[in-house]
Amino acid sequence: MKGECIQLLALLLIVQQAVALESRACAGPRCDFVCDCTDCSDEQDCGYRVNDFACDFEDAGACGWTDKSIDASYKWERRQRGDHLPNSGPSSDYTVGTSAGWFMAVTAVKANSPSTAVLMSPVINQSAHTCRLRLRYFIWDSGYTGLGDSFLWASVWQPDGQHALMWRPENTSVRAWREATIFLGRIAGPFYIQLHSQRQEGRSGDIAIDQLEFLDCALPVPSVSGVCGEDHLQCKRGGCVERHAVCDGTDDCGDGTDEQNCEQYMSCDFEADLCSWHLASLSSLKWTRTNQLNFTTSEPLRGPGRDHSTNSASGHFLYVTKPAVLTSDWASFQSPRLAPTNSTHPCRMVMYSHQFGGVSGGLSVLVAEREIYPVWQRGGSLGDLWVKAEVEFVVNSTFQILFVAAIRDQAYGGIAVDDLTLSPECRLSNDSMPTPSFPKPPSHPCAEASKICDFQKDCTDGEDESQCGDFSYEQGSTGWTDVSIGSQGWKLNQEPSNATGNTEVFLYVTDAPGQQLTEAQTRTPLLGPSGPSCTLQFSYSLTGSNPHTGELSVVVVDSVLGTLPRLWEFSGWTGQNTSTSWVKEELYIGARDHRFQLEFRARAQELAPDTRIAVKDVYYVNCHQWYIPSTSEGLSCNFETDLCGWYQDQTDNYDWSVKDGNDHTIGNGRSLVVDMWSTTLRGLSGRLLSLRQNSVTEHCLLFFYKLYGPQTGALSVKIRHADGAEEVLWTRVGAHGNIWQEGHCPVPQQLTSYQLVFEAVRSGFDGQVAIDDVAFVERSCSLPTMCSFEGHKCGYSSSSAAFWILQNWDSSRKGPMTDHSLETQMGYYMLAHSSVEVLPQGSVMTLTSPVRHGVASSQCLYFWYHTGGDNPGTLSVYMKPVKGEETTLFSSSLSQGNVWRLGMSNISCNEDWQLQFEVTGAGGIGTYIAIDDIIFSSHSCPSTGHICDLERGLCGWTNTQSPERDRLDWELSSLLSETHYPTPPHDHTLANERGHFLFLPHTLRDTAGQNAWLLSPHLPPTKGTCLRFWVYQSVAGDSRLVVWRLSGVNKHELLSLTHAGETWRSFRVNITSDKEYQIVFEGFKGAKGVLALDDFGYTVGVNCDGGQTDQTTSPSSNKTGAVVAAVILTILLVVAVCGLLVFYLKRQAIAQEPSPTPTSNTGFTNELYDSNHTEAHVSVPTISEGLQDEVS
Repeated sequence: MKGECIQLLALLLIVQQAVALESRACAGPRCDFVCDCTDCSDEQDCGYRVNDFACDFEDAGACGWTDKSIDASYKWERRQRGDHLPNSGPSSDYTVGTSAGWFMAVTAVKANSPSTAVLMSPVINQSAHTCRLRLRYFIWDSGYTGLGDSFLWASVWQPDGQHALMWRPENTSVRAWREATIFLGRIAGPFYIQLHSQRQEGRSGDIAIDQLEFLDCALPVPSVSGVCGEDHLQCKRGGCVERHAVCDGTDDCGDGTDEQNCEQYMSCDFEADLCSWHLASLSSLKWTRTNQLNFTTSEPLRGPGRDHSTNSASGHFLYVTKPAVLTSDWASFQSPRLAPTNSTHPCRMVMYSHQFGGVSGGLSVLVAEREIYPVWQRGGSLGDLWVKAEVEFVVNSTFQILFVAAIRDQAYGGIAVDDLTLSPECRLSNDSMPTPSFPKPPSHPCAEASKICDFQKDCTDGEDESQCGDFSYEQGSTGWTDVSIGSQGWKLNQEPSNATGNTEVFLYVTDAPGQQLTEAQTRTPLLGPSGPSCTLQFSYSLTGSNPHTGELSVVVVDSVLGTLPRLWEFSGWTGQNTSTSWVKEELYIGARDHRFQLEFRARAQELAPDTRIAVKDVYYVNCHQWYIPSTSEGLSCNFETDLCGWYQDQTDNYDWSVKDGNDHTIGNGRSLVVDMWSTTLRGLSGRLLSLRQNSVTEHCLLFFYKLYGPQTGALSVKIRHADGAEEVLWTRVGAHGNIWQEGHCPVPQQLTSYQLVFEAVRSGFDGQVAIDDVAFVERSCSLPTMCSFEGHKCGYSSSSAAFWILQNWDSSRKGPMTDHSLETQMGYYMLAHSSVEVLPQGSVMTLTSPVRHGVASSQCLYFWYHTGGDNPGTLSVYMKPVKGEETTLFSSSLSQGNVWRLGMSNISCNEDWQLQFEVTGAGGIGTYIAIDDIIFSSHSCPSTGHICDLERGLCGWTNTQSPERDRLDWELSSLLSETHYPTPPHDHTLANERGHFLFLPHTLRDTAGQNAWLLSPHLPPTKGTCLRFWVYQSVAGDSRLVVWRLSGVNKHELLSLTHAGETWRSFRVNITSDKEYQIVFEGFKGAKGVLALDDFGYTVGVNCDGGQTDQTTSPSSNKTGAVVAAVILTILLVVAVCGLLVFYLKRQAIAQEPSPTPTSNTGFTNELYDSNHTEAHVSVPTISEGLQDEVS
């Protein structure tokens, strides 16, 4: 017993010590990017997640970021895109890439003076010198009110009031997410980050941020052994830093260890004075000693936001920028005289430069002795950060170090220098120096600046293209300039090979003096503009013993749009042998309207002796702006071999891709697609541009297209004029099934050159858009089978004193507030103003179609109409043969509420004819009648008792496009045509793989629980109408089907299903209503199973027992009938009699259909549900007229 007590006490002591140790371990500083607690709770809500030091704002806590705006009228908020595709802000977040993802964005603002929104991080304890914050940001001036100079910037604030401006984006307004890096650097004490936006007027969401990532922010941690290597220095606080970082003006250790005992170095931080540096310059442009506090807040893009020494706005540095009047484009300053050095004891200088904005033309370091010559240079702008550089001097006579800045005449920016440190080998000298001779100035360019590196030889010897990065030229490789800011950089190899003695020219990654752990970067000069065939060819090699040698990518830096998303990237290795591991690559650059630079980026995992990342044989192919590839097809194309006269737009968000299989041409050929379900897509649109067209005659663009999937987005055809303005010619939205549809797009006569545009719009995130078999023909389009009036009138013309108008609500504020096709205020329709002042009582306004060819078989005309105001007049629809009298198809004179209604009529005419919509004025005031979505079906119209088997379309039922009602579409498909989504094993009608059904599948997209509405036409009040339908719902408790009766805005639930079973099941519902109504099938998508509908319909005025409950009427006060042409009268009469006989037999079969016996446990009769199947999980509302009648 005593032994057991001792063991228990020992165990308690061990637990107590463990708790104490854990408590002490958690006693470290909070929010310092190091997990001191075992659960990392000390790093929770520090502006990032604890597992990856990133924040995507998906969590409601926003990682601790809070709005600290003073003015509530302009602030930051956590938000989603929402169900609507907004006319401002991002079309999706960056992280998830859908409308369900979260981000931080500003609210709308319209004020008399600028307002500032402030987003603040939690307090962070400290950061290392390598610390940087990578983020995605969105800037779009959607309202065209002007962004101003201070639309977005980042600053760091400390409790003692010290602050520093850390980042200012240099890019213009673009509707896309872009990437930026804020270089925080070494901050010794607590601080917090603020993101500011200052605007006087702007729309909601136009400034936004997402996906924040803190990188390399922790101070050096102690090594496992506690001992540093020979080439490292031991820090007092633990941890090791490399020897070359000692006395370099940066606190690498985090406790100042590496910057102690540096008395032998000549260092100058410019805080007190200029030390011994001289600012005298032969140029009229001078360097000045200053700090950010000397720059006013009205000049936010001028000067570094902080110095390097103290990382604050009050710290000093040397600076030069463009004056108000630029008379000289360079400025210099120099060191005191220095004693000669030699190769065994060279003078080494560490410096920090800040080269920001277009004003920065470059910085050079020169040696002045007997002559002046350069020893180091770095061109252009490097971003809003301080960049470390090291320069070595081996000079055998007394000399001076000369700094020269090149200044450009641009809008903003400048060049700064700070923390100059000379090694002990750099000794002052009192010896005199001869007056150095200046180097010869460069020869005058043989061509103007815009023609240098434009892919076209303008000089006789090609000098203007010789140093542009193209290895075809002897000096072409020298056109690549290293712009690396980190510990790895690019270098040009021009040394003979030890093995062969031959000189192999290539670019490779090597060590660099920079502090940041960023990619090595090398850039070309400004190139272009380029043409649509421009291609970059190069060979690359990543070799070493590590299978993951590193990464290599290609980036385009646009002179207007800034750095664009990566064009190409590779990760891993290409082999171990440096001579046999080269891989050839061909990369499409395409047409770019602005001058641009190409950039290779690379990062080696470790620069070991056997590691090499290299690029060679860089060539620009067919890149001149006006180079047009020879193509016999022009814009007509089946995409089997190439894109013919089409090319990818390089200013959009993603590309169309060529896909093999299931094309329209041959079934297993190629088509162009955009997979909206791809998780890699970001942004709104992918665009395909045509070559410029100069024809002034009318043309027709014919093509086949797919809009496939439950949330597929939209496809549009636009015309792009020579001045860049664009207008929509044709558009379609929503699910159209996995079948090829035919598109007809009229292209009107044009007086100037133009381009055509196919634009896929990613308003949905679960579907596919495809095109194939494009034909561009010089004639007018025939009357299309569907006209939605989006962008054109489809050949319809208006006659009489008053005219039908093609319009939308957004531009006119008259007529229906939304169209029927898109259900948005931007959607178009044809409008007849029937108000008495426009159309006097009894006057007529007519809309006439182009001539349509006659056919012997019957076809169905569908159209949607909308009436407004009291006494809007009469809408009549006629079929008018070219020869003969018109026949009435439809007529209505009632004011029918603020809704779009379906009209339909059978048409049969074997001679050419035209369709006419006629409005007769009735003396109303402020009235109108509108028409939209005219559709011709090759089948006869469905009857009121018709069961829709989906083999001939939706039979007048529609997928709503209103985001207030649903977010998905019911997809029409079959097992045979389905290639991506899971489906039922067969349809119900045909019970085979060819039969069609409507379904909502489970998908990889996170849209489970989202809904889709299927709407019937408007139906008249009824005392009993029977709704019949078949359901497939294989997984219980996953998806859900709700059947509603909809009257105006009031919904009444008729039925709710959560499991119909793994086979097709039949349901019937009696519907009663004292008002006009519609039937709604609302499906909620599941996460595992499939929900499907087939064979649905209703018998107006006939209940599910077969009893007649209402007088036989049409669904609305329309006089709709079949039209029979008076040709071959006897034959047609025989056909009509046969048709009536078949109809009678079908009705007899329906009437004699046996009623299943009721079940005892479902709560409703089996006229709702066939009992020969297993029990379905159905919830029945407590109040349902149809169900109550049957149960009672």
